[in-house]
Amino acid sequence: MLDIHWFRNAFDEVQCGVAKKHFACNLEKVRQLDAERIVHLKAYESARAEQQSANKRVASLDKASEEFQTLVQSLKALSMHVKQLEEAYRCAEQLFLKEWLAVPNVPHMSVPFGKDAQDNQEIYQWQPSQNPSGDACPHFDIPNFERWLDFRRGTQVMGAGFPFYIGPVARLIRALIAFFLEEAYAHGYLELLTPLMVNAVSATATGQLPDKEGMMYTTPEGYLIPTAEVPVTNFVRDEILDETELPRKCCAYSACFRREAGSWGKDVRGLNRLHQFDKVELVQWTLPETSFDCLEYLRKDAEILLQKLDLPYRVLSICTGDMGFSHAKQYDLEVWAAGQKRWLEVSSCSNFTDFQARRANIRYRTQQGDLRFVHTLNGSALAVPRVLAAILENNFQSNGRVKIPSVLHKWLPETEIEF
Repeated sequence: MLDIHWFRNAFDEVQCGVAKKHFACNLEKVRQLDAERIVHLKAYESARAEQQSANKRVASLDKASEEFQTLVQSLKALSMHVKQLEEAYRCAEQLFLKEWLAVPNVPHMSVPFGKDAQDNQEIYQWQPSQNPSGDACPHFDIPNFERWLDFRRGTQVMGAGFPFYIGPVARLIRALIAFFLEEAYAHGYLELLTPLMVNAVSATATGQLPDKEGMMYTTPEGYLIPTAEVPVTNFVRDEILDETELPRKCCAYSACFRREAGSWGKDVRGLNRLHQFDKVELVQWTLPETSFDCLEYLRKDAEILLQKLDLPYRVLSICTGDMGFSHAKQYDLEVWAAGQKRWLEVSSCSNFTDFQARRANIRYRTQQGDLRFVHTLNGSALAVPRVLAAILENNFQSNGRVKIPSVLHKWLPETEIEF
């Protein structure tokens, strides 16, 4: 959430920033509800102070005195009044929080202005030493594709978007995950193995609620995670970190679950968009003054993976209108799928400033003893299915085999997969 003092004192600035993101929220209503809850809070606190003062006075009186009996009777009425004012305040607070939690983060001044994905700005492209195979074809059109990627049985077991990976492709995925995690470790990330479910408080802390409720799979106990960002960020919820340990960096591999409601057509064929997929996530808790520098380093931590896999990719600076609810600045990494002749997003690297930290109450203590909110960052490094799609398409050969990137041979002895 935003800093409420900034919201009150720079309302026009907040309103201008929020308007750039095109999220539906009524800031005037939020301001009105904030003012109303303050009125209720002051009334409650005033009555509570009066009650405490009267209690002290009663304690000093002779219990047999007429004044004592009179004051006791008035205290009963005052106690009832205090309870009514407290309940009124709690109701006003709940009404405010419902609207306040729907206010998105404000984009950083360096974010390009735009309405949608068409306005995202390409920063640069990276090309490998060797061009993709001239025999490239869409991965879902590779002859005998279903031999190692079985969508039919996955649909039978659960539904569309839940494929089986078989034999060498399953091992290839395992190798990719091991490669991603080992690279993260080499760059100073502490590995976590997280819960695959979170409660509503955790999902609210990172901004999945109320923004992405329709995209998450739910159970009576909680939510299946859409990304490991949610449990990892909440790993230090309600904690106070030490300034000297920042930036603190963690990584986690997890399965991810997303409903992806409304997705259809050729752009979601094969591995392009799944309801369950594997991903390694990077999360950082940083000092406010260094967070945007840390974002650049985090992005490079994700980019090096694509470079070592020898896959062409590009970096996009996401515009205000296409940026996520909690994001202050966002880069996307898109890999080139030579068979489909299109870019596929494989990572989003984002700075949330103190937006998540305020919701999750994650603070740090300065060397002077002051408490401040950290800034949180996260990035995919990387999402497996589209990286797999790019490997299959860019490395497909006319003999029906797919060359395996050499960086994976440590975990995968096969140099090729035969379909």
